[in-house]
Amino acid sequence: MRRHNRMLFRTARAILRDDAEAEDALQEAYIQAYRSLGTFRGDAQLSTWLARIVANEALQRLRKQSRRAEIVPLQSTAAPEVEQVMDSDTDNAPHSSAERAEVRRLLESQIDALPEAYRTVFMLRAVEELSVEEVADILDIPAATVRSRLFRARGMLREALAQKIDVACEDAFSFAGERCDRVVAGVLVRLNPPKETP
Repeated sequence: MRRHNRMLFRTARAILRDDAEAEDALQEAYIQAYRSLGTFRGDAQLSTWLARIVANEALQRLRKQSRRAEIVPLQSTAAPEVEQVMDSDTDNAPHSSAERAEVRRLLESQIDALPEAYRTVFMLRAVEELSVEEVADILDIPAATVRSRLFRARGMLREALAQKIDVACEDAFSFAGERCDRVVAGVLVRLNPPKETP
C-alpha cells in the first residue's frame, strides 16, 4: 500500500477533486482489490490493476455525487486543505517554501479546473508519469485518446496559467503606495534641501 498510495490517491483525487472523498475511495478500492486478489492474472502491472480499481471506484462515487446534486444542491463552504505533494525540498528557506507552496496551489487549482477526462489523464500521465499504455489500461480508453487528451490538457493548463500570469504582470513590482511616497519624498528633500538656520 505504501508503495502505491501516492499514485492511487492522486488518481482518485484527479477524478473527485476532494481530498477526503479521494481517501475514502482509495480505502474502498484497497478493500475491493484485497477481495479480488485471486482474480489478478498478471496481464498488467499490479499498480495498473490497482489504479483501474481506484479509478472505477472514484468514477462510481462521482456518478453518485452528481445524482445527489441533482436532488439536493450542495453548498461548498470552503476549499479543502491541499496536502503537501512536493517531496524534494532542496531549498528549505521559508520564503522559498512559501513561493513553492503558492505555485503549487496555483497549479493544483488549474489542474482541478480541467474537465474530468483531461484532468485524470494529465494526473496519471504527467504527474504520476505512467506510460500511455498504462493510462489507457487504467481508464479503459485507446492509447491515441490518452495522447490527445494529454496534449489538450497541457494546452488548457498553459492557457489558464498564461492568463493568470498576464493579470499578475500588471501588479508585478508595484510602485504605488508606500514605495512611491518614499521616492517622491526623497526626491523633494534633495531638490529642496532644508535651509540651515544661522
